[in-house]
Amino acid sequence: MNFEWFKKYARTYQKGMKQLSKVLDWTPPLLLRGEGILNILPNALKARNYKKVLIITDEGVRKAGLLDSLLDGLDSQSIECFIYDETVPNPTDENIVEAAAIYNKNRCEAIIGFGGGSSLDCAKGTAAIIGTGSRNIKKYQGLMKIRKKLPPIIAVPTTAGTGSEGTIATVITDSKNQMKYTVSDMVLLPEIAVLDASLTAGLTAKITAHTGMDTLSHIVESYTNLNNTAETRNMSEKAIELIYQNLRKAHHNGGDITARDNMQYAAYLAGRAFTRGYVGNIHAMAHQIGAKYPVTHGEANAIIMPYVLEAYGETVYDDLARLADYAGITETGDTDERKARKFVQSIRDLNEEMDIGDRIPEIEEADLDEMVEYSYDEANPAYPVPVIFSKKKFREMYLKVKDG
Repeated sequence: MNFEWFKKYARTYQKGMKQLSKVLDWTPPLLLRGEGILNILPNALKARNYKKVLIITDEGVRKAGLLDSLLDGLDSQSIECFIYDETVPNPTDENIVEAAAIYNKNRCEAIIGFGGGSSLDCAKGTAAIIGTGSRNIKKYQGLMKIRKKLPPIIAVPTTAGTGSEGTIATVITDSKNQMKYTVSDMVLLPEIAVLDASLTAGLTAKITAHTGMDTLSHIVESYTNLNNTAETRNMSEKAIELIYQNLRKAHHNGGDITARDNMQYAAYLAGRAFTRGYVGNIHAMAHQIGAKYPVTHGEANAIIMPYVLEAYGETVYDDLARLADYAGITETGDTDERKARKFVQSIRDLNEEMDIGDRIPEIEEADLDEMVEYSYDEANPAYPVPVIFSKKKFREMYLKVKDG
């Protein structure tokens, strides 16, 4: 099949998925939001009659004491808990197998993902292999392949970036082949999402920057994709306002709880938007960079974004112009093209202000063939991007990101 015919096939596939999405139940998680709201989570779990829970987190979160109040609350409600704290950045298939063994051994009834996006993804991946009974989660790569009842998932993010608490997706790293893949299914949507800004107050400026730009990338991709809806666009527009009003504040003053809260809510809205509107070529590239090099997911997205948006050209001028309006960076009389260019420049300005670079020199040309293949396979035919990239185009974009 030549590339032109493949593009026609991909667009047909995407239109079919858009029609299917209209009949799915997109009821969001129960949202608990507010400073200190974590303290009522044990009561909510007690009301659901959960007696044993598995908490999936990482060593850093546990050592920082962020779990302490939750553990006390669970104890007060006579809820027994078990902890898996070996989640690594870019969680692996090995992580989820280890966590699932603890869940099954102790006959737990629910899973709490507590931490950054890695812990939340690990929690979802763990639920998937418990519910399916298969240790090989990669067989469910793609869309709507699980279709089994899973353990309830409770998401408690301690960053403001991935939005995983509002999505149907989990991203897992194949530890053997050093590549990432996405599993998406309605059953991965958390039952409860807890947005407690006090959990993010101790984040470093660097993590705040990277996770904040991750949120921005979710908005940009879902908004410019072809499968968005009026609801997802509204969520993205609200989220972009929150980011441009609060990301700099949260970055420069980590103790600004109002800014932290707004960034968490922006991440949640962006997550809900992209779980239906999808991500795209930016993420398809960032996933492979994160799997191979010591570059965070948010950092990769931040650097890749301007290059990909410029490659899309006039196909995204209208969408980027509207985002620029909501970001508050346009002036009366600006054309859509000028607004779009201002928006792309604003991304570069944010990157520079928050000490994120404009290229990823770690990329090695010897890895390009494999990375191009994985990115192309991830993006196509599933992602309804404004411009479908060929393998040649992916290679070109990787080289731009590498050399600037």
